[in-house]
Amino acid sequence: MPTINIRSIQHFMYCQRRWGLLEINNDWAENVLVVKANLIHENVHSKEHDYSSKTKKVFSTLSVYNDELDIYGVLDCVEFVKDDDGNLIPELDDKYKVKIIEYKPTKPKNNEFWESDAIQVFAQKLCIDYIFNCNSEAYIYYSDVRRRIELPFSNNYDKYKKQIIEYLHDMRNYLSRHEIPSISKGQKCSGCSLADICMPKCGPSDTRNKILSLMEDI
Repeated sequence: MPTINIRSIQHFMYCQRRWGLLEINNDWAENVLVVKANLIHENVHSKEHDYSSKTKKVFSTLSVYNDELDIYGVLDCVEFVKDDDGNLIPELDDKYKVKIIEYKPTKPKNNEFWESDAIQVFAQKLCIDYIFNCNSEAYIYYSDVRRRIELPFSNNYDKYKKQIIEYLHDMRNYLSRHEIPSISKGQKCSGCSLADICMPKCGPSDTRNKILSLMEDI
């Protein structure tokens, strides 16, 4: 069973073909959106935001895993807030409420969060809860609105868990067959950095050669 990186689940949700090109074909290309997201994460992962006081400990770039689901990843930021009603964290010798904060560049206009972002963070939660035996809270910080948004996992836990399991099952099926998914109808490709790799543009000579090749078979 292939071990799955959490971030690839979001790629799979955005576009299964894009995910296949990245994970199976090892293709890569950047555009403005990719660079912007990378810069945000580089800033968060610089360790400059790590913080420790009597009531709170903040860690960036925290590696996590869940052996039951065979997934792993690196979290942008995790806050351990001291609380008598929290969970005992043996590594920190006290009780804390655990909060996951994932940083993203752009909030959707008509919703509080992107569903693909929520799925990624839920996978992170499954790892954190597995490691620390806790019930963590989860947030997304959208940099364009400079606001932290709490994700509704308490009321929708079973729904998100089922979705994660289904995605992992489908991803592993593709990986085991070494098969890149086909292009889906209606897929939004304009913002994808792999658009030219996925659907190469044909020049006039390429088009002419393809037509001549087809005519030879007639």
